[in-house]
Amino acid sequence: MTTSTQAYGEPWYWDNRYSNEPGPFDWYQKYLTLAPIINLYVPRHHPTLVVGCGNSAFSEGMVDDGYSDVVNVDISSVVIEAMHKKYKDLPHLKYMKMDVRDMSAFESEYFGAVIDKGTLDSILCGNNSRQNAAKMLEEVWRVLKEKGVYVLVTYGAPLYRLRLLRESCSWTIKLHVIEKLASEEKSEPIWELTKPVPLNNDGTSVEEALGRNPDVHYIYICIKEKSVNSSTQA
Repeated sequence: MTTSTQAYGEPWYWDNRYSNEPGPFDWYQKYLTLAPIINLYVPRHHPTLVVGCGNSAFSEGMVDDGYSDVVNVDISSVVIEAMHKKYKDLPHLKYMKMDVRDMSAFESEYFGAVIDKGTLDSILCGNNSRQNAAKMLEEVWRVLKEKGVYVLVTYGAPLYRLRLLRESCSWTIKLHVIEKLASEEKSEPIWELTKPVPLNNDGTSVEEALGRNPDVHYIYICIKEKSVNSSTQA
């Protein structure tokens, strides 16, 4: 028996979901709340790839904010067809059906940035999760230019994500955090969004800075490095 969470890694699950729920939905955060981080790390003049785009309005927000070449991929043919129709008159937005474990349609070192809100998390819910996650991360690294940035928005704390990221490819990694209900927050944030959280080798410094089990989404800024194994930077 396959649970709904396990099915997150399966194309049929997403085809069914987008057939039954065609309205726009953003995983974790909307563009407005993440814009300060996107503006900080993602250059407007380089092509940007959004993986597992779904029917999110995130990429539309990027184009409205001056990003001129945003390519979106998803494993669901249903959602790609719908989004292609929806944005057919917006040349800055492109939609392609693609499996993030095999993005051979793209040249190596083509994109300045890759943005991921929940796609790696979905793969980690499925069968053969570690192997599939490693394949995805290798492909993300391949399509990025040197010094290109992989922006990973996830519920996964450093204890669960750092090792996976470091074992896959050569990255310099910074960490930011944002409240899960950032768009609804009226009080002071737990940590300033554009200020990196101190990050040591095992991630224990994050708990020291934020406390135990903070109610945040983690934003890993992974900068592609060719000449080093992997390192961290606070």
